[in-house]
Amino acid sequence: MKIFLVRHGDADADVPEGLGDEARALTVKSRQALVSHFAALTEHMGGIDLLLTSPLVRAVQTAQILSTVLKHEGLLHAHRSLVPEMPVGAIESLLRQKEGQSIVLVGHEPSMGAMAAHLLGLPSWTKRVHPGTVIGIEKTGDDAPSARLLFYAAPGQQLLEAI
Repeated sequence: MKIFLVRHGDADADVPEGLGDEARALTVKSRQALVSHFAALTEHMGGIDLLLTSPLVRAVQTAQILSTVLKHEGLLHAHRSLVPEMPVGAIESLLRQKEGQSIVLVGHEPSMGAMAAHLLGLPSWTKRVHPGTVIGIEKTGDDAPSARLLFYAAPGQQLLEAI
């Protein structure tokens, strides 16, 4: 099973009038940068079976861009377990159901870093998870030690691949 953790791109700092933080959209510059960043990762991600996203606007927009770049023909599914305040383990039952598939999870920080640490059996994730970062993980069993890091890719930085 491959799991790709994606932090949403840079969002506008202004909260739309009458709405909350959940309505903040990606900046134009971020949308453009995400297209080229995700395009550079297509061979590392391959085909994906399922794309889940936080229902917050900036995450949904990031998921839409990634879906287009990867030519993913399936639906984008908003999933409550990817909103910022949910505990990291909230997605575990879904991952067990999707064993053997390639899944993309689009969410927020600090959740994406915490989820990477959780899946890899680490006490914490030490790399900064910049907006637009993709963390590739391969999970071969139910226990955390059976997962390994495939790559870490932050926009504008060199791709770091695990050996």
